[in-house]
Amino acid sequence: MEVKVIHKLPGRIRLQYRKNTLTSKQIILVKVLLSTQEGITSININPVTCSILVYYNGISEKQVLALFYSLNNEYLNDEDMLASINEQTSEKSIATSIIFMVAKHFGKMILPLYVRKFITIINTLPRIKQGLNILLFQKKLISETLDAAAISLSIANGDYKTAGSINLLLNMGETLEDYAKRKSYDNLAESLLNLQGQVRIIKDNEEYSIPAHSVKKGDNIIVRNAQNINADGVIISGEAMVNQASITGEPLPVKKEVDDIVYAGTFIEEGEIIIRVTAAGNDTKVSKIVNLINDANNQKSKAQEKAEKLADKLVPYNFLLAGTTFLATRDIAKTSSTLMVDYSCAMKLAAPIASLSAMKEAANKGIVIKGSKYLEETATADTIIFDKTGTLTYASPKVVEIIGFNNYSEYEVLKTAACLEEHFPHPLSRAVVQKAQDEGIDHKEEHAKVEYIVAHGIVSTLYNEKVAIGSYHFIFDDEKTKISKEEVKIIEKAAAKCSSILYLAIGDKLMGIILIDDPVIENAAQIVDDLRKSGIEQVVMITGDGEKAASKAAAVIKADDYISQALPEDKTNYVKKLRKKGHKVLMTGDGINDSPALAAANAGIAMKGSSDIAGETADIILNDKGIESLLDTRILGQNLLKRISFNNKVIIAGNSILILLGLLGKIRPATAALIHNTLTVGISINSMKPLSKDDK
Repeated sequence: MEVKVIHKLPGRIRLQYRKNTLTSKQIILVKVLLSTQEGITSININPVTCSILVYYNGISEKQVLALFYSLNNEYLNDEDMLASINEQTSEKSIATSIIFMVAKHFGKMILPLYVRKFITIINTLPRIKQGLNILLFQKKLISETLDAAAISLSIANGDYKTAGSINLLLNMGETLEDYAKRKSYDNLAESLLNLQGQVRIIKDNEEYSIPAHSVKKGDNIIVRNAQNINADGVIISGEAMVNQASITGEPLPVKKEVDDIVYAGTFIEEGEIIIRVTAAGNDTKVSKIVNLINDANNQKSKAQEKAEKLADKLVPYNFLLAGTTFLATRDIAKTSSTLMVDYSCAMKLAAPIASLSAMKEAANKGIVIKGSKYLEETATADTIIFDKTGTLTYASPKVVEIIGFNNYSEYEVLKTAACLEEHFPHPLSRAVVQKAQDEGIDHKEEHAKVEYIVAHGIVSTLYNEKVAIGSYHFIFDDEKTKISKEEVKIIEKAAAKCSSILYLAIGDKLMGIILIDDPVIENAAQIVDDLRKSGIEQVVMITGDGEKAASKAAAVIKADDYISQALPEDKTNYVKKLRKKGHKVLMTGDGINDSPALAAANAGIAMKGSSDIAGETADIILNDKGIESLLDTRILGQNLLKRISFNNKVIIAGNSILILLGLLGKIRPATAALIHNTLTVGISINSMKPLSKDDK
């Protein structure tokens, strides 16, 4: 590859190559191949100026140039390498777009007058046609009809210069508005789905880097310790502990070996694997997160809907004012000025941009919000219902004691319980399995197929006898397990030592109990107190745990009410009952048994690490901070509502002043359009600013 040095400093060199010698794919390939070379720290290539800026360390300038010279046609024209490059669509910069519009507008001034008039009519015709179609077929008076009316009025009055200027300003405004909205959208999307950076791929026993967005089906990529997996695929070599929390909600890493499937958006906590890619980019499972963003605007907040409806309601008054102005003054310029200023455009743009920005801000903190509607519900709710285990507690309970009955030893109880519980990712199950691991107990499966009964327990068959593990209600009421008075006394005494008890039965007799403690999160009481200060009037805790564990946890957070030994339908019915009374209800939880109640609430909120179903059902998924991030989400939502309200006030006040100045003849239509669009863009940019103090 032929290059020449145009500027150099220690560790930095700028090179230039001949124009039209590299295709867009070859430019990417040059960057990919050289950025992986030892000593090259970064490469930036500008195809417009044909320049290459290289930063290097530990090698000489001659060695840098030698690397470029070695890139002959054998590399640059390699069909397989070029085929692996997935070009991203390049967009003009916002500045380039605006400069092009202005140059095009003023460039026509050198043309004869009749040609300029003709060009103005051609340029404004689409906007006039759009306004007429909306008026005639949709029977609506909105901002587009106002714009069409103002331009048409100027042309009818023979003022082609004003008509052209108005059209230019509207085009510039729309370009800036579209950029602001797209920027908010892109920022949110990038927060949730990261396809930036490099990926190491293996081909013909050689390893090299390519951009993450260039990975395609069939590639073999290597992922090492503490690295993200950027594509769905099958492991063809190695093994690793993979954190799949972003996909499954399971916070503990899962061991993955050859022939196991892994997903984009997960990452390796320990190990090294080679993956044959089965899906990349938009085809991956994690891409549904981006689809979630697409659907987000369909779940608008009431504040956003209110702003848009108010904007539409104000448009007819613009026409009424314009008509009154014309009848009173017969002044076309004043009439056009009143038409050029509307409230609709800014209101309809600022609210969704503010909402997208808030969602992006939440995403940066690891909080997933499935629509601004749910952010507002969280901000305005007056009642919050907490599940206990995994929500108010650490979700990492520990076994504190094991008691065997009917001649069964502690060893036998723990081994049997772990063998059953290892099939399900409930926090109590993990505690039992972890205890067995700590004790070095090998719990090889000897039972038949296990069956999980939601909110009750697990049943199976062992040694030709039915075996069950679960709550007191499940074991003794549903399964009719026999219990003696002596066993009751032992259990009552043991209950004071823990927050939960798992009961294990075999046949019709009690095999043993497992005492588990899961203390309330250290700062839970303070967080609940802060939630009350933010406007929460009623705090309730609902749990499937027993009375003692429930009352203990409820006392810590000073709950207004609590319900123990609750079934899924009990939680759901309680939520529905509160909503019928007019309360706005938030439901928090993390388990399968919480899912119906999450769906029934104004906003269902799942903890990070919740079950797949709970995560899918919930409207908001919190981050590692748990209920502390619930408080952050509520404050974020309240700040969003304040911003939307502030924006609407500024829009109404600012545009009202412009209308008044137009009526007084103080500003011309083109000036009114310029100031109006500037105000709209300014409000939009303000809407993109962080809402939380720690993000500013």
